[in-house]
Amino acid sequence: MELTDTLRRLLQSFERYYDVRTEGVAAPFAAEAEFHSHTEQYFLVKAAHLSDIDSNEYVFFALEPVLTCGRLAELSDAAWNAGLSRVRPYMGHRNSDVSLIIIAERIDDDALALVRRTRRSKSYKFGLYGWSNFRALAYEASSERTASNRLGKNLRKLVRNV
Repeated sequence: MELTDTLRRLLQSFERYYDVRTEGVAAPFAAEAEFHSHTEQYFLVKAAHLSDIDSNEYVFFALEPVLTCGRLAELSDAAWNAGLSRVRPYMGHRNSDVSLIIIAERIDDDALALVRRTRRSKSYKFGLYGWSNFRALAYEASSERTASNRLGKNLRKLVRNV
């Protein structure tokens, strides 16, 4: 199966809950997906407003013929910076997570190990204004191997279904 076919099938699984874009996407990425959730809490009546809670997720998809450690570092930096540039922390902001999904024809063994060790997080005003976490997943299309960091383990189920 070609990389673009794998990406197309993966994007179909995201379309139910995410806003998916394949055109007008930043340079190193093939597609982007965004999820926004807003919740308000009240006490008995709407006039007794307690809190607003916003949760966001930004997912970046990349297609690579061969994934190396250097290219993985470039993609993760680009995804993290692009995701953080969209975060607007305030008192009702809970979290804005950034995810990177890389579909490659072949992945170096060193790059697989580096995906597992990738960790990034940021808190805003000591967590009072929320936080951001980074999820990473690399999928090798030729052998169907996957590697993810600790927070990206739930992404493995999506790729296995593709």
